[in-house]
Amino acid sequence: MLERLRSLGIKTLLVSGGFTFFTERLKQRLSLDYTLSNMLEIRDGKLTGKLLGRIVDAEAKAAKLRELRDGLRLEADQVIAIGDGANDLAMMAEAGVSIAYHAKPVVREKATYCFDHVGLDGLPNLYL
Repeated sequence: MLERLRSLGIKTLLVSGGFTFFTERLKQRLSLDYTLSNMLEIRDGKLTGKLLGRIVDAEAKAAKLRELRDGLRLEADQVIAIGDGANDLAMMAEAGVSIAYHAKPVVREKATYCFDHVGLDGLPNLYL
């Protein structure tokens, strides 16, 4: 999926309530364009148990998608958001197309499409 999107000049954003330790590695490994996740505080080479900056919650995810969409001068119908949990709903509402990926029922009910029996490689088959 990512290779096909890149070949078409489509930008990718990974937003996660997880941590930059993982998302930055995925960004490099998968050649993603943008990421947003929580940053753990490290002092003297040790985790402090605290987060730096704002917690990546539902509103932060939606805000990042809006920021990127507006920065790239895209209309909502040019954006696809994929999520699986309730904390993805606000972000998904900012996109013209939303996809529930192996998602919880509340997400499935609100999504444009549901991917339950296909991988993310099914995305290019929808529009591209």
